[in-house]
Amino acid sequence: MAPINSDLQNVQEEVKNVIQDLFQILVQVSNYDALGRPTREPLAQDFQTLDETLRTLHATALSASTTSNGADKAIPEPLIHYVENGRNPDIYTREFVELVRRMNQLARGKTHAFRDFRDVLAREMSIALPELRADVGRVLEATGGATPESENVEGEERGQGQQSQQPQQ
Repeated sequence: MAPINSDLQNVQEEVKNVIQDLFQILVQVSNYDALGRPTREPLAQDFQTLDETLRTLHATALSASTTSNGADKAIPEPLIHYVENGRNPDIYTREFVELVRRMNQLARGKTHAFRDFRDVLAREMSIALPELRADVGRVLEATGGATPESENVEGEERGQGQQSQQPQQ
């Protein structure tokens, strides 16, 4: 279990005190006698004790939240609603991970599509506008693409190899 800082430990103790006071009230209510036995005063005293304990808990929780140094991570509000609705937080985590994975796949697909578009555009610009071939090459190098010159050199080498294999007439 993760270590709890002292402020949260104080809040935890106050919550335990509130639960204990509620249990005392439960005992008093179950033993309440409306016929006149002296059970009204102890019950009223337990309610006053609960009131004081709740005030102490509130003050402790406020001081813990204002003095928190960020060591304790905030719980996402959708997760809180998820648990309040009686659902399993593990299912929330699994759904969140699947959503992030889908978003990453979508972003990866877009990245690949733009990379392919960059390469096709550069190739077509180099063919249509040969005077811009050097500029296109610089842009491709800056963006991580293959330069058209290196593709042309490879293509020419392949072409020369194919020509040398053909018999001359």
